[in-house]
Amino acid sequence: MKSILLIGLGRFGRHIAQQLDLLGHEVMAIDSSEEKVNEILPLVTNAEIGDTTSELFLQSLGVRNFDACIVAIGDNFQSSLETTSLLKELGARMVISRAESDVQAKFLLRNGADEVIDPEKQMARWTAIRYSADHLLDYIELDDSHSIFEVTTPTAWIGKTVGQVDVRNRYKINIMALKKDGKMDTSIAHDTLLTGDATLLVLGNYKDVQKCFHI
Repeated sequence: MKSILLIGLGRFGRHIAQQLDLLGHEVMAIDSSEEKVNEILPLVTNAEIGDTTSELFLQSLGVRNFDACIVAIGDNFQSSLETTSLLKELGARMVISRAESDVQAKFLLRNGADEVIDPEKQMARWTAIRYSADHLLDYIELDDSHSIFEVTTPTAWIGKTVGQVDVRNRYKINIMALKKDGKMDTSIAHDTLLTGDATLLVLGNYKDVQKCFHI
C-alpha cells in the first residue's frame, strides 16, 4: 500500500482516484472546487479544498511524506506547472504530471516532474495498435520500443511446445505467460504445450511482434 497525493479532480483525476481505491492505496485528494472534493470523499482517505499554487498550502500537506504526487490538473496549465515546480522544491519524492501536448511535457519535465502522462496521446496509441490488429487483444508499453502483448495463439502453434515454436531465437520474443479463463500461468518452460483455448502474453519489440504474428 502506498500513500498518494492526488491534485486535480476532473474526469482524469476521478478515474485515478477510483483505480487507486480499488488497489487499496491511501489517497489524499486536493482540488480548488468544494463540489469536486465532496464528490470524491467516498473514494479517498482524505480530501481538502485548496490552491496548490500556494507554497504555504502545499507545505501544510507534508508532501515529503507521500510516496508519489500526481498532478492531474487539465484545465489550467499554468497552475499545473507551478504546482509541479513547488512540489519538487518542497521535497516531493516522485512527481507525475499530466500534459496535453509535447510542449507542455517538456516544460513540466524541466520544472520538476519526474514523469509526464499524456492520457489522450497514450490512449490514442493504444487504440490504434489494439484495433488495427486481428490477433492483438491488449498491450502494455514498457518503453519506446518494447511492450507486453496479449495475442491469440496462432493456429499453426496449437499442439506444439514453446521449445518447438522457438520464437525467442527466431523473433527475439519471450513468451511470458499463458492466460486462460482470466487466470495466468507464468510457469512457462521449454515443454509447455500451446493450446487454442489460451492466449499468450509475450514480451518484445513491436516490429518483431508484428513480424511474428503477422499484425
